[in-house]
Amino acid sequence: MGDCIFCKIIFGEIPSVKIFENDKIIAFNDINPKAKVHILIVPKKHIESVKHLQAIDKELVGELILSAQQIAKEKNLEGYKLLFNVGREGGQLVDHLHLHLLSPEW
Repeated sequence: MGDCIFCKIIFGEIPSVKIFENDKIIAFNDINPKAKVHILIVPKKHIESVKHLQAIDKELVGELILSAQQIAKEKNLEGYKLLFNVGREGGQLVDHLHLHLLSPEW
């Protein structure tokens, strides 16, 4: 966790453009966007990836998805993509669970 860029964002050590925050989740713009809207929705609890989820985390995963729904509504997105990358082979670049919210257009 010490070198985790998302943990550093959560603790305010690295600046970000926050889109949403509550006691369990933070959402911010991706610094390397792949769409016009590309937001990362991140649990404040450090979990390395989907592979590392446990049964106790199921409510948190639901909150990630519901947060994405709320953000999409606030951004007036009629359609959008939600994406979890898992492991390096799956495209995951940061070892902290995060959900990508992407608009369909650039």
